[in-house]
Order: sequence, then C-alpha cells, then structure tokens
Amino acid sequence: MLERKQVKGRSQVTFVLPESTPGGPVSVVGDFNHWNPAAHPLTPRGDGTRAATVTLPAHSSHAFRYLAAGDYWFDDPTADHHDGTN
Repeated sequence: MLERKQVKGRSQVTFVLPESTPGGPVSVVGDFNHWNPAAHPLTPRGDGTRAATVTLPAHSSHAFRYLAAGDYWFDDPTADHHDGTN
C-alpha cells in the first residue's frame, strides 16, 4: 500500500506492507535510490505493518519494486501503473 502526502512542493511517499508478509527483511528499491536495497529497508510500525518513507519531487513518476529475502522481487498492487517489469 502507498501512503502519499504533499510537503512543501514535494511528495512524501510511504511504502507499507504487512509486518510478516513476506517474511524476513524487505526493502523498497527504485530509480529514486539507484535500485540500492540498503537505501530504504522497511521498518516495523506499531500498527502491525512495516514501512519506509521516501521524499520525491511533486508530480513525478518513478519505477520501484520490493525486494525480500532470498532475492524475491515483487510489485505493489496499489501502484498507479505497472509497466510489466516495475
């Protein structure tokens, strides 16, 4: 799930997943962090989810995927658009 908030001409996007699905560590990787899995790991929140927040230019489009343990890549079904690979 994606949570979005406008802050001073920028977009704050929070990437949210259930705490245990999939199991193990998960990172959000994309063109905004040069596809670096260490840049934005999802961390637990008090509501049983885990999340990572990224600040991006307002009204911009970005490609991203999630990367879980075991080199398991997956998409966010709530993303605005899917291009087949990201």
